[in-house]
Amino acid sequence: MAAPSPLPAPNTRAFLPRNPRSIGRSCRQSRATGARLILSRLPQCASAGHLRPAFPTRHEEIPLPLNPETIQALAEELHHSEKTRVQVEHFSRRFPEISIADGYAISRAWVAMKIAEGRKPVGHKIGLTSRAMQQASQIDEPDFGTLLDDMLFPPGDIPFSRFIAPRVEVELAFVLKAPLSGESVTPQDVVAATEYVTPAVEIIDARIEQFDRHTRQMRRVQDTISDNAANAGLVMGGHRVDPRGVDLAWTGAILRQNGVVEETGLAAGVQGDPSIGVAWLARKLAPWGESLRAGEIVLAGSFTRPVAARQGDRFDVDYGALGRFEFRFV
Repeated sequence: MAAPSPLPAPNTRAFLPRNPRSIGRSCRQSRATGARLILSRLPQCASAGHLRPAFPTRHEEIPLPLNPETIQALAEELHHSEKTRVQVEHFSRRFPEISIADGYAISRAWVAMKIAEGRKPVGHKIGLTSRAMQQASQIDEPDFGTLLDDMLFPPGDIPFSRFIAPRVEVELAFVLKAPLSGESVTPQDVVAATEYVTPAVEIIDARIEQFDRHTRQMRRVQDTISDNAANAGLVMGGHRVDPRGVDLAWTGAILRQNGVVEETGLAAGVQGDPSIGVAWLARKLAPWGESLRAGEIVLAGSFTRPVAARQGDRFDVDYGALGRFEFRFV
């Protein structure tokens, strides 16, 4: 695969529209005027060739330092990195002005490339919601990314060649039976809209190197967001349970690597209750007409620190009453 083209210098500043209903018109105007928006709803917006707002906190103009050509080129770098298993340097060092909104634009442009190649979105993941994960990543903001169909693995053997530097996190997955939308979604709404909760392990990866090769500094949140929130794989196992029948905050797990206990934790480590993170995501998507849809998988966030995996490693994840499953990197 050919290497991505050289990056243009960032030289424009653009803004999100105040009215999300004007997005289609703004997308058309952006091509004529050079203004820029962020890729958002997928695959509809991607297939239409439109760029849309990604992660606003409220209806206001947000400065976006990187230009569209730079965003697309950085997305191509990530795509190339994943295919070749060669990490790229920190975007935040090369482009110090990069914003969180730019990070989501890069991530969604990359996801759009995957969808164009035949992949299908199956849900979302929420990251950096627990104190443990924030400390491990030296980051104090949550983020989210898109789950695609080729990221799903059953318990058992998982090809190590799919990853660059995989790490394993212990989580709970919510599978929705009803949509969640609006800026006032509560954890109670999440529980009511959930078909079942099941034990899950997320496999995270780093297309952008975790530590800068020149300075040894940890990557910034903008890098992690650009990298689809470090999303790479998902293993679900154990029992499917009605969230109304269990105390989610007291759900615990033991993670063993090659027979050795490496991590233990309670789901209360995810903002006090994992349903809080799912409600947070629904509210963040709402201002731009997006929602969590029935049938989606939502990974609510890790309540342990990530454990680095090597080829041949066997992992055993014990959730007690919610079941136990194993997988191995081969």
